[in-house]
Amino acid sequence: MAHSLSNVLADTYLLYLKTQNFHWNVQGNLFYGIHNLLEEQYKELAAAVDDIAEQIRVLGLPAPGSFREFMNLSSLSEAKGSYDAEEMIAELAEDHLTLAAAATKLLQQAERNNDISSVEILSGRISCHEKQSWMLKSILR
Repeated sequence: MAHSLSNVLADTYLLYLKTQNFHWNVQGNLFYGIHNLLEEQYKELAAAVDDIAEQIRVLGLPAPGSFREFMNLSSLSEAKGSYDAEEMIAELAEDHLTLAAAATKLLQQAERNNDISSVEILSGRISCHEKQSWMLKSILR
């Protein structure tokens, strides 16, 4: 379980960095709203990173903590080049769904193992990622 949570941690950290990057660099007519929404989201992701890392420690493994480790463990891609606001929003929305799907698979494993603490963390992550994706997609409509 701790090894799989390390993948979730890496994905969450990479999404945190990408969200903060887009928060800094978004431009356009919807700048203010997107800028503020992304700030809320990256702050939430930062708290999630801490919770997931601490759960890995509870399960007896060291939590990964370097950029190299995160890149090796993550299924997400880094933001490369410049994006317009719509591209930023679409990519973040998709990344949130990717993380929700990964957490759902891991949740089933945690339930089979009776790992209640991991179940609680993963359930919260699924709800959060689904909501964040919905909020981002709503901007594009």
